[in-house]
Amino acid sequence: MTASLAHAVSPSEPTERLLSPAELEAALRDIGARRYHNLHPFHRLLHDGKLDKDQVRAWALNRYYYQAMIPVKDATLLARLPDANLRRVWRQRIVDHDGDHEGDGGIERWLKLAEGVGFERDYVLSTRGILSATRFSVEAYVHFVAERSLLEAIASSLTEMFSPTIISERVAGMLKNYDFITRETLAYFDKRLTQAPRDADFALDYVKRHAVTPEQQAQALDALRFKCSVLWTQLDALYFAYVSPKMIPPDAWRPGEGLRAGAGA
Repeated sequence: MTASLAHAVSPSEPTERLLSPAELEAALRDIGARRYHNLHPFHRLLHDGKLDKDQVRAWALNRYYYQAMIPVKDATLLARLPDANLRRVWRQRIVDHDGDHEGDGGIERWLKLAEGVGFERDYVLSTRGILSATRFSVEAYVHFVAERSLLEAIASSLTEMFSPTIISERVAGMLKNYDFITRETLAYFDKRLTQAPRDADFALDYVKRHAVTPEQQAQALDALRFKCSVLWTQLDALYFAYVSPKMIPPDAWRPGEGLRAGAGA
């Protein structure tokens, strides 16, 4: 399954002509405008307050696995970078997620989010209840970054160009619509509003400088399409399992499991 998602992107075909850096950036941004997961029905429901507490919990639990594997993905890419300057820049991503010390970093803040909606910390850390589709798609992303060219690996991170918009929508919508959500619960997103644009600016500059043939530009565009599919697939699985038709797989989290005592609906 991991391999099949990793190869879901069609083999790169050279664009008709070499795009200017500005045209390449416009093409990358157009992919986000059409394919980024802020457009997914599950996210529309999440942001508009249309999910119940257990459906929000399912999102928080499954998204944890993606967050936890991001520094693994970045460490894989870091090991491939031949230049010390590039490594110094990229390793900041790992620090952002893992933190400088215990109790710090984005993964810790996501654990606080999961605890804030009622989960026991150890249950979230175990990843026992995540959907298989979540695991397969996230691991496909890690394999993609490990196996494709550096240009494609870095281009796949460019979904960060679009994340400030979805973060702003998410925080405002969830605070407005869910009485069990507090600003402290959503503290993960505060730092991402500055971290994601910083990372996206670096990656976009790298792609514009290194995608210098029509074939390389096509590869960069395909890499971003692939990453959008990774994010979209995770929401497809959540929607199918917990919204409609509510067909929860046998090994996935079911409402009531893994919650702290007294953390009911």
